Amino acid sequence: MPKNYFYLAVGILCVLFAVTHTLNGISASLPALDNSTIDNNAKAVFTYVWHIIGIENLVIGITLLIMSFQKDLLKVKFAAWVIIALLAMRWLVIAIITLKSNGCDLIQILPDTVAIFVVIVLIVIGTRTKAKIEIK
Repeated sequence: MPKNYFYLAVGILCVLFAVTHTLNGISASLPALDNSTIDNNAKAVFTYVWHIIGIENLVIGITLLIMSFQKDLLKVKFAAWVIIALLAMRWLVIAIITLKSNGCDLIQILPDTVAIFVVIVLIVIGTRTKAKIEIK
């Protein structure tokens, strides 16, 4: 039985984000590289960076799923804050690079922004959840 439903929900979301990110890359983004004149080294970098993000999402999701079943929620609170910091820094990099590349076209990162902030808020709420004392 899960001890923290917020971590459980976010874990499921992150696993789904990993799957959809990877499938989107395989079906749309990465094939577009084959039809471009981009240098092969740049194609390789883009491809592995794409997959790194998918794997990060998967690892974060699995970690949160495991954390959701931990009896002592204080022991996993630090991991939750590390995940929050990682996601916040990921969003900051996305926002800065978008601003530098496209001027003020932040509307293009709206889906990423919503997803990251929903996950961060749910994890923060999860860190505030008190463990219920089980009576035997």
